[in-house]
Amino acid sequence: MANSKSSASTGARAAAAPSAPVYASNTPSRAATFSLRQLDLNLLVTLDALLIEHNVTRAAERLHLTQPTVSLQLARLRDVFGDPLLLPGPRGMRPTARADELREPLQHALTALNQALAPSTPFDPALSQQTWRAAAFDYSEFTVLLPALAGLRTSAPGTRLAVLQTTPARVGRMAEQGEIDFAFLIGAEAPPDLHRLPLFKERYVLAGRVGHPRLQRRPTLAQFCKLDHVIASPDGGGFHGVTDTALSERGLTRRVALSVPHFLFLRSVLESTDLVAMVPSRLVRDNPALQVVEPPIEVPGFEMLMLWHERVHRDPAHRWLRAHIAGSV
Repeated sequence: MANSKSSASTGARAAAAPSAPVYASNTPSRAATFSLRQLDLNLLVTLDALLIEHNVTRAAERLHLTQPTVSLQLARLRDVFGDPLLLPGPRGMRPTARADELREPLQHALTALNQALAPSTPFDPALSQQTWRAAAFDYSEFTVLLPALAGLRTSAPGTRLAVLQTTPARVGRMAEQGEIDFAFLIGAEAPPDLHRLPLFKERYVLAGRVGHPRLQRRPTLAQFCKLDHVIASPDGGGFHGVTDTALSERGLTRRVALSVPHFLFLRSVLESTDLVAMVPSRLVRDNPALQVVEPPIEVPGFEMLMLWHERVHRDPAHRWLRAHIAGSV
């Protein structure tokens, strides 16, 4: 009988004791496989307010929501994290150990998200520490970047500019992947899916060293074809260009004695030899070491473009730099 009474008394006390709420044991797999895709980000804003106020009513006032709405969101948060997060206490609600772990990283994450979503601030070139990367060849370095460089150093002294050389075929992919911010190509080589801004139209002139005996006046077409020419072949080793195409349409050819990969080396060749070249006019403009005349044959010129990807199209810093470059050429 004594044993029966003891058992009955123990059973009665167990029945009378309130059972503790359980938040994790009924959803262990869900808590274990939690990912951000499962979570309404508004719940994190609610959790942040609750961890600040330790009170559902005050958190609701902070969020401009009703108390029942915040209570429902707290229930969802408990289900997602598999933890009560906040427990009743003598002076409001007490955060659990899990809630204390979440407090600081949650605040940092929400601050970063708010900054990312905030409207872009106006770009101040004088204070900027921006680093830009441009794909340019020697011709565009000389005719586009060099004229823009002095103003860039004055207006944005803290910025940096890296000039990269690549092939026209790679420019589109490099811009898409963020390896470059902008590029300079002629219209025929420009990828169609990039934004573009025409900078200038270029024409070809005939150039050679000052005092060249064959360039004292404009040569005839026959004289032109007998001259020894140097050609710039960016792809390397080519002996045929737009001038040769124009000549072939008339059944004519010229002698190309030298092919070089860079325009700036070509210019040095012209200054120090009797070779001549059909070159873009801006490359030899105002060069006292060179004699420039109009060629006896019309050769199609080209348009120089500045190109950039959609990812930087609305960026304030990028827009400032585009305007600066366009105004410098």
